[in-house]
Amino acid sequence: MPDSETLGATARVNPVTYRIFPVNPGAHLFQVQCLIVDPDPQGQRLSLPNWIPGSYLVRDFARHIVSMRARCNAEEISWQKTDKSTWRCEPCEGLLEVTYEVYAHDLSVRGAHLDTLHGFFNGTSVFLAVQGREHLPCRVEIHAPEGPRYRQWRLATAMESDGADWLGFGSYRTKDYDELIDHPVEMGVFTLGEYRAGGVPHRIAISGRHQVDIDRLCTDLTLLCDHHIGFFGGAPMDEYWFLTMAVGEGYGGLEHRASSSLMCRRDELPQPGRHRMTEKYRRFLGLCSHEYFHLWNVKRIKPAAFTPYELDAESYTTLLWVFEGITSYYDDLALLRSGLISTESYLELLGQTLTRVYRAPGRHRQSVAESSFDAWTKLYKQDENSPNAIVSYYSKGATIALALDMVIRRDTAGRMSLDDVVVELWRRYGQESGGVPETGFEELAKELTGLDLEAFFDLAVRGTGDLPLRELLARVGVKLHLRPRGPGKDLGGKPGNRADRERPSLGVNFQVEQATVVIANVLDGGAAQEAGLSAMDEIVAADDIRVNSSNFAELLSGYDVGDDVKLTIFRRDELMNIRVTLQEPMLDTCYLTLDKEADAQAVQARENWLGISSD
Repeated sequence: MPDSETLGATARVNPVTYRIFPVNPGAHLFQVQCLIVDPDPQGQRLSLPNWIPGSYLVRDFARHIVSMRARCNAEEISWQKTDKSTWRCEPCEGLLEVTYEVYAHDLSVRGAHLDTLHGFFNGTSVFLAVQGREHLPCRVEIHAPEGPRYRQWRLATAMESDGADWLGFGSYRTKDYDELIDHPVEMGVFTLGEYRAGGVPHRIAISGRHQVDIDRLCTDLTLLCDHHIGFFGGAPMDEYWFLTMAVGEGYGGLEHRASSSLMCRRDELPQPGRHRMTEKYRRFLGLCSHEYFHLWNVKRIKPAAFTPYELDAESYTTLLWVFEGITSYYDDLALLRSGLISTESYLELLGQTLTRVYRAPGRHRQSVAESSFDAWTKLYKQDENSPNAIVSYYSKGATIALALDMVIRRDTAGRMSLDDVVVELWRRYGQESGGVPETGFEELAKELTGLDLEAFFDLAVRGTGDLPLRELLARVGVKLHLRPRGPGKDLGGKPGNRADRERPSLGVNFQVEQATVVIANVLDGGAAQEAGLSAMDEIVAADDIRVNSSNFAELLSGYDVGDDVKLTIFRRDELMNIRVTLQEPMLDTCYLTLDKEADAQAVQARENWLGISSD
């Protein structure tokens, strides 16, 4: 560790300096030092964000700080915690040094994680904000863990070097605290891929045990990133990193100003020697596409409520459907437009998105504007009744984007599309200062297209009715079909079996990855709800025949709609019998097909929408 004289020399030329040490990977501990020249004479206040931009849940990162001490001019001073995430040091003059330990065992894209295999952190989890100095430049010294087992570790980040070697530990800098917490850091042994898109260097670092065809991955990402850059008319950053953690089970992504943090299953990466586009690899590319689109839509085009971010408490907006929903529409569409997947593959993905909407009875209770506003307490805090009470602004927002695209194309005779609206949104609110007002997107769409879209937005955004997607898609030669859910992990997007239409419905969702049959959700209006079944009930027998997760669907298929079945269940530790009258299966699973009888006008409209040609 550096001595006080060295710390003082470092800090005197940097108003705010941070030093972070992986002091004990086995115990998952980072040590962080924050050095402040000329602290507030009234007593310097420091605070840690309570949430991270892009993930709308108060996570109370300060709870992971396990120890703290403060020194001024090398002398111990006292400090006081004033609320759950704020500290105040006693008044002093000179160089203030605050040292604290952070427990880092959150293996996700949102927090910090450290073990003997790798280290990762978002600045929101480890760097205290020096109140009153947030606008000043920051210097960061990132150290490697000590010991021979860590000699091969490298470092990946989009943070600007301040003397650190390429992929090396050392000094980095940011223009202010806001930038500091928007550059995540990965350290360890990782696979590195490099390519250029839009004339800008791009890199992907993959940690965790995995096999990957890195050349194929970089080739595909080049096509994808080039497409997005071309869509918006240029890259808004000087370099870009995909920081990727490969695991056995896991999925997620979080956007940043010049990078994204990704988590995927290791079998979702392209495997060496296999050249087919698998569903798993397609899923990973869709994740990359989603987070990359956020470079423009969210990181630079923001709701006015997020300008600037206030990370000590919730910030409310009704516009998350614009930022996450529109992004969720274009992420898969970009895979098609960039030539990575086929039209049929894209329609399958779109059918899966629509299925997620149709399987949520809550879409008739909560509007997408309400879903956006209530993200803090509902979407990110789901319980067993969530399918009946809420709708996702991701999937419903993507559905709205699809419908709006179809309406604009139809009512302008193909002269304009949602593409034009999104690009103009970038010009007005991304390239220029200021966030998007709560009515800003709707007003822009109406102004740019010249269309009266008030009724559309009343239905789609503020209403809870279903959108006329079947009719809208028919105009571009695409048929929308609804069918019952099949057994197992039926995500939709594909035609089902005739047996699915004949299988009676219980009206529940089951917990996944369970050997036993445990109810996760009881859906509104279904047979289970009518009979009095409840979430967390464990079904152990049907008409005195023992059931498990592998035979229950087959047993139910032996009954007809309207039949009564005696279900023996455990509720908590109490055994009981409940009679259920089985219902017609719900038509809640969507798939899309090309209309082979579509006329030339519809085919042309479809090709314009999808960005493809039949030639």
